[in-house]
Amino acid sequence: MSSNTVEGVQAPTAEAPADTPRRRREHGDLWIYALLAALTLGAWQVSRLGLFAAHDRIGYWLGVAGGVAMLLLFSYPLRKYVRSLHRLGKVKWWFVAHMVLGVGGPVLILLHSTFRIGSVNAGVALWSMLIVAASGVVGRFIYLRVHRGLSGEKASFDALRSRAGFDRSEARSKLHFAPAVEQRLQDFADSTLADAPGRLSAFKQVTVLPARMWLTYWRCAFELHRVLRGIARQRDWTGAETRRRQRLARKLVRRYLGSVVKVAQFSAWVRLFALWHVAHVPFVYLMVISAVVHVIAVHVY
Repeated sequence: MSSNTVEGVQAPTAEAPADTPRRRREHGDLWIYALLAALTLGAWQVSRLGLFAAHDRIGYWLGVAGGVAMLLLFSYPLRKYVRSLHRLGKVKWWFVAHMVLGVGGPVLILLHSTFRIGSVNAGVALWSMLIVAASGVVGRFIYLRVHRGLSGEKASFDALRSRAGFDRSEARSKLHFAPAVEQRLQDFADSTLADAPGRLSAFKQVTVLPARMWLTYWRCAFELHRVLRGIARQRDWTGAETRRRQRLARKLVRRYLGSVVKVAQFSAWVRLFALWHVAHVPFVYLMVISAVVHVIAVHVY
């Protein structure tokens, strides 16, 4: 067996930094969700202390501050669609402010309410606000999966495909020492990317495809383990060297499968993002109307 038989196994080491921005973004998402949970729990704990009530001075101004924050949320769509506002800073910073207000506003309103509903109108306002806030979190989750565009996902996939040697111009891939793995990966990509667009296909791409991906990954990992153990015996590798090469080969397989899934799922996420808009907007209107009625009722009665 030639000395370069398994040299391609080491390829993922050089490519690992390419995933750093994506990993940072995913870790940032986890921190945001953890922060949301912590703020909600903190607001509930404060409300249990009995320091104020919704109708007293502190509770009143907490409600005012939360209402103003929710009102300022509309500055972000205005910045996007009103031409005269386009010069007022970068959209990125407006979006950050939109996110901060979208978190701070609901937390202040929850503190104001002390997690109690005093009237039907107050209940409608509170629940519509919570639905809008939760919908915003879901919308951001979907948005992160479509904002690069299909061209961006395909570019990443094509680059990885080329580096891994799975395009037509390459004589052999970096996993050529495991032909069964090569074929399994190729079959997965061909069958996945050939699916015709449609509602059923979009549902499968979001729900079933990740399960198929992990099933394929573990089958490939098992085959790589078997093949590399055989090569290790022939080349007298140490146990640590064998495990290192297995780990790097699995990383290449995982990244390749993940890229296939991201390209295949793009159209499904676009559909879900469109549906999210349809569901999100009515609750925004309901929140605004019920909040206005609630404010009027508080000051009149």
